[in-house]
Amino acid sequence: MTLMTKLLSASAALALTAGAALANPAVLFDLGGKFDKSFNESAYNGAQRWAEETGGSYDEVEIQSDAQREQAIRRFAEAGNNPIVMAGFSWATALSEVAADYPDTKFQIIDMVVDAPNVRSIVFAEEQGSYLVGVAAAMASETGTVGFIGGMDIPLIRNFACGYVQGVLATDPDATVIANMTGTTPAAWNDPVKGSELTLAQISQDADVVYAAAGGTGVGVLQTAADEGILSIGVDSNQNYLHPGMVLTSMLKRVDNAVYDALVAGEDLEAGFNVMDLSNGGVGYALDEFNEALITDEMKAALDAASAAIMSGEVAVHNYNTDESCPVYDF
Repeated sequence: MTLMTKLLSASAALALTAGAALANPAVLFDLGGKFDKSFNESAYNGAQRWAEETGGSYDEVEIQSDAQREQAIRRFAEAGNNPIVMAGFSWATALSEVAADYPDTKFQIIDMVVDAPNVRSIVFAEEQGSYLVGVAAAMASETGTVGFIGGMDIPLIRNFACGYVQGVLATDPDATVIANMTGTTPAAWNDPVKGSELTLAQISQDADVVYAAAGGTGVGVLQTAADEGILSIGVDSNQNYLHPGMVLTSMLKRVDNAVYDALVAGEDLEAGFNVMDLSNGGVGYALDEFNEALITDEMKAALDAASAAIMSGEVAVHNYNTDESCPVYDF
C-alpha cells in the first residue's frame, strides 16, 4: 500500500467515524439542570435508559440562561445531531426560529407546540394526574386544608394547580386549598429556599399536605414538609424516595418516556402534535415501597375509580390552557 493510499484510507475511516458521531441524538435540558430531581431529571432518565438499552450515546447541554437557547439548537443542528430533543416549553421561541433552517433535522419539544414539518410536539394532560393527587391529598388531610406551590407563574403550572384543586374539591367539597407561585421569572424553577418559605407559610395556615410543581424549588418544599411533619406530593419524577414515609405520592409526568421514545425513533421521528395522558400512561401517580403505608386501600380504590372515570369521560377535568381559567379556583 502506497503512502497516498494509506492516507486516503485513514481519511475515509476518519470521515466514517465522524459521520457516526454526528448521527448522535442530542438532549437539551432546561434551566435548573439535569439533576433537579424533577422535570429535567426525568428527561435525563429517559435518555439514559435509551443509552443503556442500546449502547448508543447522545450529546447534551445544560443551559445557564435563556440567551443560550437559539445558539445551542443551532450548534447541535450544524453538528449533525439528529434528532434534537428539547425539555421544556421555554425552547419554543428559539426552535420556531431555527427549525426551518434545518429541514433534514428532526426536533422534539416537550410541553409546547411548535408547528413545523420537522418538529414533534409533546404535551401532557397535567390536569388529569394532578386531579388524582388532589384526591389523595383530600383523603390524607386531617385539617381539611391542603396546599399547592408552583414554580414560575405561567398557564402550564396553573394547569397543575387547577387539576389538583378539582380533585381535592371533588373528594371534599369543604376543603380549603392554598396556592402560591414561586415567581414570575425562570429563577422560580430553582429556588428551594423560597419553596421552603412558602411551605412554612402554608403550614401556618393549617395546610397538612402540600403539592409542589416547581422543578428544583420543589426540593425545598418536600424537605420542609418532612421537617415540619406534614405530607408532601412530588411531581414529574417519582420523588417518593426523597423522604420515605413523608411524601404521600408523586404526580408522574412521563417526560422520560417522551425522551426515550424520541431517541428510539431516531431520524425516523414523526413530526406532529401528541398528547400524553392517563389513557396512554403519560401521567399518573406513584405507588412504591416508600409510600405504600400512606396509600390506604380506600385511597387506592378512590384513585383507581377516579382514573377510570377520567379515561371513560365520565369525569371531565378542566384544562386551564383551553381558556386560561379555572372553574374552581380564582388565581
